[in-house]
Amino acid sequence: MTAHGYDSGRLNLPFVGISTFAKSPYVENWDAIDADVAILGAPFDFGTQWRAGARFGPRGIREASTLFSFGHAGAYDHEDDVTYLEGVRMVDLGDADIIHTDTMKSHANIEFGVRKILSAGALPVVLGGDHSVNIPCINAFSDEEPVHLVQVDAHLDFVDERHGVRFGHGSPMRRASEKPWVTGMTQIGIRNVSSTAREGYEYARAQGSDILSVRQFRKQGVEAVLARIPARKRYYLSIDIDGFDPSIAPGTGTPSHGGFLYYEVLELVAGLAKRGQIVGIDLVEVAPDYDHTGTTAILAAQILLNAIGRVFAAR
Repeated sequence: MTAHGYDSGRLNLPFVGISTFAKSPYVENWDAIDADVAILGAPFDFGTQWRAGARFGPRGIREASTLFSFGHAGAYDHEDDVTYLEGVRMVDLGDADIIHTDTMKSHANIEFGVRKILSAGALPVVLGGDHSVNIPCINAFSDEEPVHLVQVDAHLDFVDERHGVRFGHGSPMRRASEKPWVTGMTQIGIRNVSSTAREGYEYARAQGSDILSVRQFRKQGVEAVLARIPARKRYYLSIDIDGFDPSIAPGTGTPSHGGFLYYEVLELVAGLAKRGQIVGIDLVEVAPDYDHTGTTAILAAQILLNAIGRVFAAR
């Protein structure tokens, strides 16, 4: 992480300057990505079935992330006695171009950005947008080694097709299951009345999905849950902010009570980073307008920065 304030002689407080993710350098030329991590915004929410607003997620998460951009080199965690993000080169590529009402073209533009990041050898971290943006993110891995998809979410997202719609935010895991380079899925946090019907659950399990609710996760504990995930694999991590409880993440289109608290997801991500290699991350469904405290966007920025820190500490 770049030394922002103290070394330059400027204080550079969080509310000063342009809101790139954690105030990392902005790279406009996607053919000149020279970094360990590249942030890409996907401000697309035409896939929502109820409340829109996740198109403002990338901007909200970036603004919130400046809270964590004080001038320290890295982020020291006294519990782990590790300075995370030290020496990690992070850049912000801005946003994929979104063509209003054109899902396929917008998704193609997101996929293009993720492919540029992968070809540069960096870790793609995509800020949604609704969960349909996971579809182009997974498409971008077609030329990579296979991945195991780990999803944190309230909803299974395994809808096949409704009235001809196959690329909405209820379908990304179904679409991912069709890809030969996705070798399996672990779906965690799934609870309550779902957008996916029973046949979707039966199909997901038949495809090898391991589905756990929040209560099942808590009963087993994080170590037992991690043990269920295939070890020494390449993981793609997709975090829907509604996987968290609406008491800490109200700013989302489809809140679902009974969700995770912060440390549960952090410990899962930290364990996953040690169990194999996290090679892609998206965080979706932050809709800042439903949360006037801004705490949902802060949660999103915090879990992402900690996830990135754990990924590179494990490497």
